[in-house]
Amino acid sequence: MHKYHILIEYLGTNFIGWQIQKKGQSVQNLIQKKIFKVLKEKINLVGSGRTDSGVHAIEQSAHFVCKKKIENLDKFLKSINYFLNSKFVSITSVKKRSSNFHARFSAKQRIYKYIIFNRVSVPSIYKYRGWHIRKKLDLKLMKKGSEKLLGTNDYSTFRSSSCNAKNPVKTIKSISIMKIKDRIEIKFKSQSFLQNQVRSMVGCLKYLAENKWSLKKFEKIFKSKKRILCAPPAPAHGLFLEKVIY
Repeated sequence: MHKYHILIEYLGTNFIGWQIQKKGQSVQNLIQKKIFKVLKEKINLVGSGRTDSGVHAIEQSAHFVCKKKIENLDKFLKSINYFLNSKFVSITSVKKRSSNFHARFSAKQRIYKYIIFNRVSVPSIYKYRGWHIRKKLDLKLMKKGSEKLLGTNDYSTFRSSSCNAKNPVKTIKSISIMKIKDRIEIKFKSQSFLQNQVRSMVGCLKYLAENKWSLKKFEKIFKSKKRILCAPPAPAHGLFLEKVIY
């Protein structure tokens, strides 16, 4: 048996998410089918984690095991992308890995990026690739709020009701917020996240930056561990899985 590690870039707009579900097209299912077409062998594609419907990936990570050795990796890459590119999915890298590598469990850190367009006019070129917010956001307040989210905490406030994680305690290593002209990029780094955690945190940071909440209220809601008090989650189309670190 041979194990291969692939890196995947995709636009999540037309997918129900990464994970295979009963209805709708998933990224995982699409790639599995196309690998079968190239290798003539059924495989099970294991991702580093799920991304929800509408969420994009700059570098999703996954592995699969097959009986037949892929002799020419460059040829495999060209062949698989021939079938995928029309769906706005690209395999950017393929590497042979040892049997103990696991795309999900071997991951040490994951980086998610959220993009906000803070301007009056609606984006055209970058439509569905960021959250459009007309009201001017207070970046200093947003940064102060992000500092409260760092470290090891119970993130139940930001947890989706359908989240199946056993423990709501996670460790956020870093949050960076950068603004270039009217584009705000927020990066979150952690070994793992709860379902909807990043989008929910961004939604709360937005309330803070709009002065709907004070810093004291923001912190109180975070510490409450009550999902019902959370601000509406930021839309999925502004979220990107940027990198998985091993």
